Amino acid sequence: MKTVLYVPLDDRPANLDDVVVQGKAAGIHIITPHLGDIQNRLDSEKTVEGTTLLGTSTPTYGKPSNIHDFILKNAAKVDGFIISSDMLAYGGLIGSRQLREDGGGTYPDYDQDTTRLLDVIKAIKGKYPRKPVFVMDTIMRLATTSFADGLALDAYNESRALMQQPRQSFTAFEDIVNGYNLSPESTEYGETTYFNKEQYYNTRQHKFKTNLYILDQLARKGYIDFLAVGVDDANTQGVQINEIHYVEARINEWLGGTDGQNPDRAIILPDADGLGHALVARMANQLLRGGAKTRYAVKYFGPHGSTIINTYEYMNLHENVVRHVDIVGGVVVADSAYPEPDGATDTTSIMENGDGLTSAVSVDEASSFDMASELDRMTNRHPGKPGEKPGLEVEIIAITALDQVQAAVTQLTSNSEKGLPSVLIDFVGKGPANVDIAEALLNSPYTGRVLGYSAWNTPGNKIGMAVGMGQSRFALITTETHAHALRDAMNAHGSLLFKRFLKDYYYKAVAIADIRTYSRAHALYTNVATLADQNMVLFNSEEDYAHLQELLRDLMQTYTTALANKTAFAQGNVAIKQMCNGRAVYAEYCSALLEYTNPDFIWGRAFEITLNPKVTLK
Repeated sequence: MKTVLYVPLDDRPANLDDVVVQGKAAGIHIITPHLGDIQNRLDSEKTVEGTTLLGTSTPTYGKPSNIHDFILKNAAKVDGFIISSDMLAYGGLIGSRQLREDGGGTYPDYDQDTTRLLDVIKAIKGKYPRKPVFVMDTIMRLATTSFADGLALDAYNESRALMQQPRQSFTAFEDIVNGYNLSPESTEYGETTYFNKEQYYNTRQHKFKTNLYILDQLARKGYIDFLAVGVDDANTQGVQINEIHYVEARINEWLGGTDGQNPDRAIILPDADGLGHALVARMANQLLRGGAKTRYAVKYFGPHGSTIINTYEYMNLHENVVRHVDIVGGVVVADSAYPEPDGATDTTSIMENGDGLTSAVSVDEASSFDMASELDRMTNRHPGKPGEKPGLEVEIIAITALDQVQAAVTQLTSNSEKGLPSVLIDFVGKGPANVDIAEALLNSPYTGRVLGYSAWNTPGNKIGMAVGMGQSRFALITTETHAHALRDAMNAHGSLLFKRFLKDYYYKAVAIADIRTYSRAHALYTNVATLADQNMVLFNSEEDYAHLQELLRDLMQTYTTALANKTAFAQGNVAIKQMCNGRAVYAEYCSALLEYTNPDFIWGRAFEITLNPKVTLK
């Protein structure tokens, strides 16, 4: 079994628990730093006056020096490295947004403490040049973090609104970091009320210097084999755009990219919490398949992804899919849209971002086209005659319209009968799963066979998780031959697939409403009553928080049983255990168990919970 050292973005399940299980599903042992060294938490202290909350303070960030030492200590015994620069340099994603008194010195000597930490990447690559080193970095998001370092929702809303405003276009690094507050007309944006704008810009300056250091001093010089740059909670205009274009230009100039991307060296795209999944998939593909490119098709059921840009992203959905496939070590060789019925109209739904806040999202009508005959030809997975175009290996079924879910299920059925593995992504559900789509999928036995599925949070997150699951699993089932290894990996995959539906659907789309209703109804402070579920440890009493934990656990026991009885996961239904010469070998679902005390509110808020069901197959 291969062993991979993994430094996560933070300790939320999307970045830690799920990625570790994904590794097991690919037959890879993932080692991580001590939990106390990667722990992130929102504010844990409060100041009150009667029933009014005056403020919060004291968040928890990771311990960069301990992360640095962990990497050095374990470098000799692992086969590869996946490292979050945000955790290594700042103690995690929210730590990288912490407001600063200054933006650091002149690049490249902007902060000796930060560069010393980052230079551990030089050390391990220099000592172990044949071990793959993958790094995930992020472009700082627009908004501040809610309820961290005393910044509340007003600060979040004000910062996001201001940072979405268009900026003057710059291409030189110094102009970018000194021009954050300039409009296209070169005028200064006004003062802020709820957050310190100058400290915010200092934070952006420091973070962008780190972005440059990673590109210039590490990736450019060959210390990083692959760099994934995620643009956290973005927009099509605003303070990030100059930074994005600068990174794209450096990928072109220094890393041999085209149009700002190089599938072999570096990719930049909208995502953060899906990058761990994507890089574990790339590592599995590298260690198990020698880096062979997996051939993907993408089929949209509803509007084609090229017509959709999410409100928290700057890149259209299809390009985001293609770029994620690049990260995992694949290549998109075909894409199409299932024809929409006449009279299709624009739709508006609700998207929930990483802080559990909501915003309206528009989905444009597609100009659809069909490549069914071409896809049918390509789904012949046998090599055929010499020189003939090879067949597809995985198809991504992307659902972008509710009224096309049955067509998507039909496609899934057809793929399964042809022996073509599938990955499912629900883009109709804006944040959680769409209830009707989840039910339709769970009523199909073929859903239990998919290699990946997600409906969690932003489109970028969904793609990273689902395609990451699919690619890492594909790497295992097409290479592993030992029975015990196949069995253990099968149970891990079944558990993770089951969890995605249990969390993305039953919790995020159903149970969370009961949690939020109770938390808000029992808020201790009148001025945050509608936001009580954002930090229940502080905004609810100890007794009510204990009740919320019990309510969560009771609900998830009920929904675990319900999910285990759905057709997709019913006893006797099957999942793909192995692929031999294009033919699938299956294992049967036997049982699903969720320990009663397992579900919990890891950050003390309703948005994110720990949830680790155990599924057994035979």
